[in-house]
Amino acid sequence: MARTTVIVGILLVLLGGGVYAVVSPHAPTALIPAVFGVVLVVLGLLAQTQDAKRRMLVMHIAVTVGLIGFIFPFVRSASAALKMVRGIPVVRPLAVEEQMAMAAICLVYTVLCVRSFIEARRSRFA
Repeated sequence: MARTTVIVGILLVLLGGGVYAVVSPHAPTALIPAVFGVVLVVLGLLAQTQDAKRRMLVMHIAVTVGLIGFIFPFVRSASAALKMVRGIPVVRPLAVEEQMAMAAICLVYTVLCVRSFIEARRSRFA
């Protein structure tokens, strides 16, 4: 899962950096996914160790970051996303799309981590 964490982190950095580059004038809030991405990349690199206890701690921190990366953007943009789906204009549609993309990436990452944790626990007790 350490490698997956790095890949998800890179995806979030690309998402945040890409939206920041497209938005004019540049909005610093567009870089929020990139900040989460950098944190996940660092945690993914730290998790690439032979020390099982350290790896487990770092991956639990990483999945917590992923869960936060899902909850906050989703809650913040859910109502605006529903308006967009219904065809009602919103003030910053690109921001809503970025938040929903971040939420989707982080949700998939969190689910993959939880599945991995369950498999690791089962193999430990089997």
